[in-house]
Amino acid sequence: MEYKDYYKILGVERGADADAIKAAYRKMARKYHPDVSKEANAEDRFKDLQEAYEVLKDPEKRTAYDQLGSNWRAGQDFRPPPGWGGQPGGFGGGGFGGADFGGNGGFSDFFESLFRQQHGGAGGFHGGGGGFRSQGEDSEASIQISLEDAAQGAQRDINLEMPTLGPDGRMRREARRLTVKIPKGIREGQRLRMAGQGSPGMGGGPNGDLYLQVHFQPHSKFRVEGADLYHDLHITPWEAVLGASVEVPTLEGSVRMKIPAGSSSGQKLRLSQKGLPGTSSKPAGDLYAIIQIVVPKNISDDEKALWTQLGEISSYHPRR
Repeated sequence: MEYKDYYKILGVERGADADAIKAAYRKMARKYHPDVSKEANAEDRFKDLQEAYEVLKDPEKRTAYDQLGSNWRAGQDFRPPPGWGGQPGGFGGGGFGGADFGGNGGFSDFFESLFRQQHGGAGGFHGGGGGFRSQGEDSEASIQISLEDAAQGAQRDINLEMPTLGPDGRMRREARRLTVKIPKGIREGQRLRMAGQGSPGMGGGPNGDLYLQVHFQPHSKFRVEGADLYHDLHITPWEAVLGASVEVPTLEGSVRMKIPAGSSSGQKLRLSQKGLPGTSSKPAGDLYAIIQIVVPKNISDDEKALWTQLGEISSYHPRR
């Protein structure tokens, strides 16, 4: 039988990680899937791809395959070394499940000689009478929501360009309107899963899922860090010196906060659990009011006289 170089079939290096192998397989499978490909050898190429992926995606199978070494060449006459095919130390015995494509008896003799697998359906591909069914790929997109939606939960309609199978069996992009439920307390960067809204399956296979990564719209009053909110609180010089009680906005409405006498710019005042709300797995965040002392730019003559008098009688000198 001929040796099969599974790495070459998928177009990856021997040191490729699982993500690279998966990405290469998906790219090649789209090109050679018999339901959509116009290539003359599409079915044979697709079978080789599925067989290569069946081995390289599984750490145990891949380790067994790699034990053969890298000295074999694709197409070279191959015989399993001692210890294979059910012998002590081998990988035989029907321990690995494969995928039956139908028509030509499933995987190659090369695969059978190494793993002696029992046919079963793997990787979401099913055979039978030469037919092919595969689950569609998962899709990803992003969605921007307001902080208020994140704090209260909401339901929003979005429009996306999504892949779909046209009447000719080829992939195309189509506008789709979806209703998204935003759970209360969601965080920036979390993903929302919409089952069955991803790329369509082939040969009648199920659709993949759609994952929406959440981003927050810029807010006029708050900055977000995790579950915590930050607000620049503008106060007057006399409020900073004497102390005061001022209103501070939150996502639930304004609350009053006490400004300690002698406060400085940059000082942080904390409102506990006034950030993003908690969830079953995450605690509520806090709101931090960052003091910013604002100096008036336009003053009257009387105000100027008072500031001058204050400067003359004050013993405070910050540069000493």
